Amino acid sequence: MAAHRQDRPWRGETIDGSGMRDSVLPEYDPECHFCPGNPRVSGARNHDYRGIYVFDNDHPCVGSNAPQPLEPPIGVFRNSPATGLARVICYSRRHNVTLAELDVSEIETLIEAWRQQYEELGSRPEVNHVLIFENKGEVVGVSNPHPHCQIYATNFVFRTIETEARVCRQYHTDTGRVLFQDILRSELEDGRRIIYENSSAVAFMPYFARYAYECYVAPKETHPGLNGFGRSELRDLADALKVLLVRYDNLWRMPFPYVMTLHHAPTRAMDNAFHFHIEFHPPLRKPHLLKYLAGPEIGGGNFLGDTLPEEKAAELRSAGNVHYKLT
Repeated sequence: MAAHRQDRPWRGETIDGSGMRDSVLPEYDPECHFCPGNPRVSGARNHDYRGIYVFDNDHPCVGSNAPQPLEPPIGVFRNSPATGLARVICYSRRHNVTLAELDVSEIETLIEAWRQQYEELGSRPEVNHVLIFENKGEVVGVSNPHPHCQIYATNFVFRTIETEARVCRQYHTDTGRVLFQDILRSELEDGRRIIYENSSAVAFMPYFARYAYECYVAPKETHPGLNGFGRSELRDLADALKVLLVRYDNLWRMPFPYVMTLHHAPTRAMDNAFHFHIEFHPPLRKPHLLKYLAGPEIGGGNFLGDTLPEEKAAELRSAGNVHYKLT
C-alpha cells in the first residue's frame, strides 16, 4: 500500500471520458448485432426477445472444432487443445441501459439465467469450468454497449480459479475451515470495508484489494456455485449487486467501467471448500485516470496500491442507493 501516491503529479495519459459519459443511445439500434430482431455477424437473426436472451457467440474463443491433436512443440514446452463453448447473454432488449439500471427483479432473473447456463454447460463431460463475466466500458475494450455478458465453458480451468480452488482445498485440509468464511468473518468484524449487507449476502472491498474500487459480492453461506442457492439467497444476491452497481455509477455520476467475474468452483471439483462469489475489477483510480499495470505489477508480480481500501469503501458507502439518473 502506497496511498500517498494517489495525488502525485501526473503528466501521462488520461481518459477523456467520452466513452464513459452518458451517451445518447436509442432504446433500439438497427445497427446493433444484439438488439431484438437484428441480424448478427454470422447471418443468424436474433429473436424478438423481451427479457433475457442467450445465444452462441459468433466469434468464439473456444469451440468444438479446435484443432487436435496438436503437433508437440520442440523442447521443454507443452500444449493441449483448448475446446469448449462460448455464449452471450443479453440482459435486456433495451440498448440504452446497463446492469446498474435494471431493477432487482430483473437482476434476479439474470442470476437465474446464469445458474441455468452454469448447470447446463457444467454438466457436459467435456467441460471442466464455466466462466461467466462482463466487460463494461470502452476502457476495458467493449465494442458493443448493448447490456450483455459472456460465458466460456472450457475443457480447462482458468488459472485464477484453478489457483483459488487449490488454495481453498489446502486451507480446508490444514484448518478444517472454509477460507472465504474466514475472510467474511474478518471483514464483518472490522466493518470498515463493508459496502452493503442484507440477510444472506454482503458486498465489500477486500482488505487485499488491488484496484482502487475492487469489490466482492458474496453469499454468507458457502456454496460452490449458484446451483446451491435457495430462492431467498438469489433475491438477496440480486439486491446486493444492485446496491453496489448503483453506488459505482453514483460515485462519479457516470457509467462505471469494470470487469465482473463470477467465481464458480471447477465443475469436476464441487467440494465444500470453495465459496462462490462475484468479483469486480474497475480499471479507474480517478474519474479520468486508469490504474496502469507497470513495473511492480507486470514486471514484479505484485500490485502497488495507490489507495487505501478503507477510504474507497467509505466513498462507496456514501454514494447513495438511488441511481443518479433518477435524481
